[in-house]
Amino acid sequence: MRDSSRNLTERLINPMLSGSDKTLPLPKQSLISLLQKLAELGFTGARLPTDSGGSGISMLEYGIGFEQIPPVIALALMAHEGSTARLYADGNSEQRKRFLPDFVSGKRVFCTGSTEPDTGSDPRGVRTQLYFKDGKLVLDGRKMWISNVTVCDAILVTCLDRRNDKDGQRVVKVVVERDHSPFHSASIDTIGYRQGWFGEAVFDSCQVFPENVIESDRGGTAVLKSSWSVNRPLFSLSAVHLAQNAYNLAVEYACIRKQFGQPIASRQLVQKELSDIAIAIATSRLLCYQALSAIDDGTGTEGNSAMAKRYTQNACREAIWKSMNLFGAMGLSVEAKIEGWFRDVNMIAVGDGTNEILSLIHGREITGFEAFRGPVGSDRSLH
Repeated sequence: MRDSSRNLTERLINPMLSGSDKTLPLPKQSLISLLQKLAELGFTGARLPTDSGGSGISMLEYGIGFEQIPPVIALALMAHEGSTARLYADGNSEQRKRFLPDFVSGKRVFCTGSTEPDTGSDPRGVRTQLYFKDGKLVLDGRKMWISNVTVCDAILVTCLDRRNDKDGQRVVKVVVERDHSPFHSASIDTIGYRQGWFGEAVFDSCQVFPENVIESDRGGTAVLKSSWSVNRPLFSLSAVHLAQNAYNLAVEYACIRKQFGQPIASRQLVQKELSDIAIAIATSRLLCYQALSAIDDGTGTEGNSAMAKRYTQNACREAIWKSMNLFGAMGLSVEAKIEGWFRDVNMIAVGDGTNEILSLIHGREITGFEAFRGPVGSDRSLH
């Protein structure tokens, strides 16, 4: 799994990224072509059973392959595959039959819209609403920080169900197909992942098909929240990918860069820094693998995944920073590449839960107490 993913990256993905403007998103067709190649590895249907077009791979296998993919493409894959998994988990048989084949094959690009300007880690705080207007079903609201939104063919939107109750607080999801239900989307300029597709969506009386509403007995946020337990260690493995790249270059540079007549690799402090970087990468990778393996054997928890992400993104960001410092002034240059990886790793700190939220999720699991909002298991509990 690792070798196949690495070969695809070296043969196709890296040349595509290096041959394009590093400050602009790749064309949509580039993403589609990559998704179709990733589909051949089973990555676009990793969480689906084989009888529904899934690959049947374990989450640990998925993570091992996922780590080899450049983070900007890995994030697009995770958004696409994770949305497909959510649709499968909550959708009815007709919706699965209609949507899944094109998403699993990579023919159409999918994403999820959950976060809003005033709502992030609390999915029950959404204000986007679904209601009837002049006899038509419409969607009103705004979603932000969405991977793939500027190039997606469909988006899975979390919203309040106001079809029968104008003040209703029930949360549902609806698949909004861009061709049939046009909506506005725009890129958000960010510190890193500049070649990716990151943005916001605005739904202004956007007419949607009633048959695209996803009804779930588990509630509109249950699958969304459970999917984060997989996403967090996956997302964190992108930080491992970046730190590993930075470490590899730092070792190579330290062995050829000379100061005071000797390679700087011969100096005690440089060797200590390289050792610290290697340890940070190894522990980060193993925490993520452990969280994914636990999901495979049914013992995975939100706390495991929160711990893996919080530790990994902090440890790998520090590892990349140390690698930059070993380059001296050269580390600040675009030519050395590490400055770009440092910008990219900072994108991982916020997505799918900030450090502060993750510490509360983990702390709740350790103590059994909700840090705010009342007892664990209450309707308004965090995540």
